[in-house]
Amino acid sequence: MYTHIEERVMDVAWYIVEKEATVRAAAKNFGVSKSTVHKDMTQRLLALDSGLAQNVQKILLKNKAERHIRGGQATRRKYKGE
Repeated sequence: MYTHIEERVMDVAWYIVEKEATVRAAAKNFGVSKSTVHKDMTQRLLALDSGLAQNVQKILLKNKAERHIRGGQATRRKYKGE
């Protein structure tokens, strides 16, 4: 793996852990696609740091479980004009 990819993987992982960020937020912050962030966090990070990968996985699973709530809130704001 190229060093710039390894650096990006570690940077994105720490960003997700520190901010409890979603894949979408991390992708936007680092200027890469959601697919890239997902692949980085599920495949590449595991090869680099398995402990950090477990922490990231917990956050991603929590975000996935809560996404229907965030979607409902966004729809509510949209139609209330907030």
